[in-house]
Amino acid sequence: MNLDNVFKKTRQMMGKNYISLNPLKPEVPRGLLRKCNKCGGAIIAEDVKKSYYICPKCGGYFRVHAYRRIEMLADEGTFEEWDKGLSTKNPLEYKGYMEKIDDLKEKTKLDEAIVTGKAKIDGHEAVLGVCDGRFLMASMGSVVGEKIARAFERATQEKLPVILFACSGGARMQEGIVSLMQMAKTSAAVKRHSDAGLLYISVLTDPTTGGVTASFAMLGDIILAEPNALIGFAGPRVIEQTIGQKLPKGFQRSEFLLEHGFVDAIVAREEQKETISKILRLHEGAEEGQKEKLFSDKKDLGDFDDNRISVEPSFRQKEKDLTPWERVQISREKTRPTGTEYLERLFDDFTEFHGDRYFADDKAIVGGVASFQGIPVTVIAQAKGKNTKENIERNFGMPSPEGYRKALRLMKEAEKFHRPVICFVDTPGAFCGLEAEERGQGEAIARNLYEMSGLSVPILSIVIGEGGSGGALAMATADEVWMLENSVYSILSPEGFATILWKDSSKAKEAAGVMKLTASDLQKLGIVEYVFPEPDHYTPDTMDEMVDMLTKSIVRFLSVYGSMEKEELLEHRYRRFREM
Repeated sequence: MNLDNVFKKTRQMMGKNYISLNPLKPEVPRGLLRKCNKCGGAIIAEDVKKSYYICPKCGGYFRVHAYRRIEMLADEGTFEEWDKGLSTKNPLEYKGYMEKIDDLKEKTKLDEAIVTGKAKIDGHEAVLGVCDGRFLMASMGSVVGEKIARAFERATQEKLPVILFACSGGARMQEGIVSLMQMAKTSAAVKRHSDAGLLYISVLTDPTTGGVTASFAMLGDIILAEPNALIGFAGPRVIEQTIGQKLPKGFQRSEFLLEHGFVDAIVAREEQKETISKILRLHEGAEEGQKEKLFSDKKDLGDFDDNRISVEPSFRQKEKDLTPWERVQISREKTRPTGTEYLERLFDDFTEFHGDRYFADDKAIVGGVASFQGIPVTVIAQAKGKNTKENIERNFGMPSPEGYRKALRLMKEAEKFHRPVICFVDTPGAFCGLEAEERGQGEAIARNLYEMSGLSVPILSIVIGEGGSGGALAMATADEVWMLENSVYSILSPEGFATILWKDSSKAKEAAGVMKLTASDLQKLGIVEYVFPEPDHYTPDTMDEMVDMLTKSIVRFLSVYGSMEKEELLEHRYRRFREM
């Protein structure tokens, strides 16, 4: 007896109480189940909707309709749609195009492939734009370009940030060269918005390709991406056909772009509202009255000499009977707090941003935005690892060109949004290797020195461990440089010094004695302004006193330099180095 006969006989025996067991024809209410296009599993549609359109079995992401995306992000009842009803044209008189547009309008209930408007996100007002892939794969035709340009123009007029969720197959073929021109139009609108000092957050979803990637989608001050989203200029099939090779697994996915320095962070869908809300908050400026309070009480800050912070007796360096070489050894101890631990202990709401936007994300430098005593700041740290695995991952704190370019990108963003910059220096030196030279290590360091000298916001650099050569100076062209008692700062390592001058690296101990590289020596030379005493055994467990001293001193620094006019600040910084 075949299977169909078995089912037939079973139905006859069970009568009305029969429930089909046939896996090919399940009796399930229409719309109850969906098939995941990632893992192929059957999933309950309602559960998916409640779980941010994520497959509960494999974690794969379903594409989200524009209005549902807005629902997930905006505060309830706050979304005000803009430019609804703009009509699509047919500049090439492409046969069947308008009929296709009319059909899609009927099916999707959308006028075009993007919805724009204004909303609040946890109370923060912002302009939203959301592409919808159901409408010709959210390809960018003239109406899409027009709505994006108008959204940025109105955001500029109303002084609002823009958050744009990209999802697109690229330029719209049916509109030809007119579609191509939308790339320039939208980019120009983004530029005007940026020149007005306003924030643009771009969120890349699956897929973001073609002319959209090569225009507004990759121009955000901050670029976020959903996990495993396809992001690229040329599609993978086009690339494979062109080069005649199979592409590696994960190529052009979000994680690939993060590794190669093109996105700031990958944010899970369920965390997007919280993350975007925090970024908006950190870009709105100081908490109400906090900055004014910080800058107003100068009379309580102690004595000043040429706008430099005067060191209180309780903060003065404790003189210990240690040789310079012993201090070098202490500065290199694996148990010392790393740069990331200062970021965690001194600041609130630290949000890390990745990548140089050119080649890679160098993990030897960690940076982003944070809040210090209610004031938004940009913080950047050269970071060693806490164990062998982390040290290898962070290249033992030796930055490549990408690290310095990432740091500079964050500093320029700080300048745009009027945030002070606080750097933590701890590197044996810039990475000297074949790849670093190929990618312009010298140029990257030089560019940092050049740009930092003219940055129109206060810059503070603190040497917390090793300050090795130009690799340290590229993060220390600042208004003031401070050092911890057992940190060192020198032209290069004692081993390198001994090798170059005496042709014998084993004389590093003697070299340390003549290099004047200790904090005490450098303060006497006028290279650093401030030296902090350390506990006898300085570890993350004994950081409390140091954190307290640094906090008080950073408040003082911001009080002085944050109240300076731009010209006064730049002149002071220039004179600081000019007189050395």
